Amino acid sequence: MSGGEIAALIAAGAFLMLVLVLAVPILRLRHTVDATTRMITEVNERTAPLLGDVNTTVKNVNVALEQVQTSLDGVNLQLAKVDTMTSHAQNVTANVANLATVVSAAAANPLVKVAAFGYGVRRAASARRHAETEREVRDTIKQQRRAAKRGNR
Repeated sequence: MSGGEIAALIAAGAFLMLVLVLAVPILRLRHTVDATTRMITEVNERTAPLLGDVNTTVKNVNVALEQVQTSLDGVNLQLAKVDTMTSHAQNVTANVANLATVVSAAAANPLVKVAAFGYGVRRAASARRHAETEREVRDTIKQQRRAAKRGNR
């Protein structure tokens, strides 16, 4: 056997020792990777139901927000009706003020009294028409409220 062959045998033995020494950490690393894989699988299994619960909660919140929006729409509708009634009350107040002015002027002059009477008759007829309109508006509002109550039940 020559010196080169002996050196080759020593190198082969050293390489074998190196492979054996490196095999131990590689096997341990394999166990670590397996444990990590199991842990990730468990986390995934536990997270899926939580995500389902989160989706359900978000859906419930969306339903609640839709109900709030419906309520706000109803409030806005009622406010529009109140505005209408307020404008009618303002018109009635203006008519009463005008009537008071006409009555005071009519008391001063009999001819004006006759004109005031005709004006009063016209105003009374107009007020009666307005009263009928207001009654219709009130009836409509009551019907809508009843329908809304039936719809909420």
